[in-house]
Amino acid sequence: MPTKEFWLGESVLVVEPEPTDEGVSLADFARHELKARGWCFFQTSGTEGIRKWAGLRKESLLVSARAVNTHFDISKHDHWLLALPTHHVGGFGVLARAFLSGSPVTRLDGKWDAAAFARLCAEAGATLASLVPTQVFDLVAAKAVAPETMRAVLVGGGAMNSELEQAALDLGWPVRRTYGMTETCSQVASQREAGGEMEVLPIWHVSTETDSVLTVRGDALAEGYATLEGGSWQWTPIPAGTGLRTRDRVTLWQEGSKQLLRFIGRETNTIKILGELVALEPIQDRLEALRLELGIHYGEAVVCDMPDARQEARLVLAVSRMSAADAQRLQKSLNAMLRPFERVENTRMVDQIPRSALGKVLLDDLRRQF
Repeated sequence: MPTKEFWLGESVLVVEPEPTDEGVSLADFARHELKARGWCFFQTSGTEGIRKWAGLRKESLLVSARAVNTHFDISKHDHWLLALPTHHVGGFGVLARAFLSGSPVTRLDGKWDAAAFARLCAEAGATLASLVPTQVFDLVAAKAVAPETMRAVLVGGGAMNSELEQAALDLGWPVRRTYGMTETCSQVASQREAGGEMEVLPIWHVSTETDSVLTVRGDALAEGYATLEGGSWQWTPIPAGTGLRTRDRVTLWQEGSKQLLRFIGRETNTIKILGELVALEPIQDRLEALRLELGIHYGEAVVCDMPDARQEARLVLAVSRMSAADAQRLQKSLNAMLRPFERVENTRMVDQIPRSALGKVLLDDLRRQF
């Protein structure tokens, strides 16, 4: 966890769950080769099995934190309940916002538990929290009612579907959708009010081209990526002038002085089946909504694509810790909502759905299980 000395000093911090030799060598590379001072490195998703570390300046983290504090009127009178790991930018960002606002932080220790989280929120008098959609689902499944002190729960790290959002609101959890990434020190856009659209924070310049893929520029953008290749560190800068072309497809539009953003999906989660484009996120959203509708609150269920020699790809429903009968109910109900070429062909039972520390499904790992 970063200390006050980090925010005031110029040390290089490699943010990991536990210190590793790789982290030590990266910090050494950053200090001596990049001449970095006051930088943080967070591991982010890479391609072709190569781990990437995004280099963020301390000043960039504080620019982002200040913008979020302003957007949600966060002050010393607030109280954060921290339930995200601080080796990811979502949890780390909570600490940056608290440092600037002077608001206290209570941390949920141990393994995530929805009932324990709700209980600790009430005991601490928490007003703010930051969660991922899977944690919100667990709160809804547990029928955990929010304490009256809670005024905003910032939900990021993945898309939260409208059914889950409404179910959480019905239990009193003032969830607010956010969109961001490691490279932007957390948020790019946030929902200010329940049911509203996400507003782009004023620190960002955002644009899209004909393919709707987002490009983002701003003072809170990462400096670049460090990768360890062949035993030596390589540095790939992110040009400040052109910004970062993300892999996310969004819709942007203007309403008065506000620029609004709606997340559509990720380029990497769009596949072809029989020549037709199929986006996995909307199908997963329907699956999550069906779980709420059918009362299947236990276990996990994920739609995954697999290569197919005849039709390019096919969809499989992966389920964990769920009865065969409920898995079949889910598959049947989901297929009734999908176009013929999108329909899930079979269900596979797995011991565990592989996820990152923030709850994102690791599809490559899941495919390897198959």
